[in-house]
Amino acid sequence: MANHKSAEKRIRNTKTKRTQNRYQGRTVRNAVKKLRETEDQETLVKDISKVVSQIDKLAKKNVIHKNKAANLKSKLMRKVNASVATAAK
Repeated sequence: MANHKSAEKRIRNTKTKRTQNRYQGRTVRNAVKKLRETEDQETLVKDISKVVSQIDKLAKKNVIHKNKAANLKSKLMRKVNASVATAAK
């Protein structure tokens, strides 16, 4: 157990930040999963900007690695672009 006030405060802050990071990470994972399963092109185009924004925020705060964020965004964009190209034919 912590012996100093500052160490106790650090424990409290770490717990709070960890909880927030886990919540936000789970929210983004669910949003990505939902976007991958979506077949409706209008929904894909509408939701892609929100999901990309969430991914960027997590990468900025080092909740996820920047390369993982880039990888996720790339794969999602390929899916959206493929659905738009298919719909245009």
